[in-house]
Amino acid sequence: MTMKNNTNIQYRQVGDFNIPNLTIPTEEARVTLGKWGMLYKDYLLKHKKVLFTTLLAEGKLYQHCAKVENQARDMFDTLIDQMKENESITEKLKEENQLEWVCRMQNIEARAREIVEKEIVFN
Repeated sequence: MTMKNNTNIQYRQVGDFNIPNLTIPTEEARVTLGKWGMLYKDYLLKHKKVLFTTLLAEGKLYQHCAKVENQARDMFDTLIDQMKENESITEKLKEENQLEWVCRMQNIEARAREIVEKEIVFN
């Protein structure tokens, strides 16, 4: 038997109990999350459980994580470009000394990743 009350929530009767027929709304455009979005989603799940649950229940979790993904990716790319320019890491260096270029680029990427995680993902 299905009942309805004035809040538009439908119930089904199981034994002596009325159980609400609740479902989690599906997100219209399921987004594929990249590295930053997945990190953020995992952070919400572990450290911001109320926000995670609220976004999930409203069907907005993946869109929210996708926004963070885009912000993080843009910031990461911008930081890489700025650091390369400030530290004079050029294509000429890459041609002349590939090992030094790789080491310096890995260092820049590690610093940029740390900044993005601190400022956007884990904030």
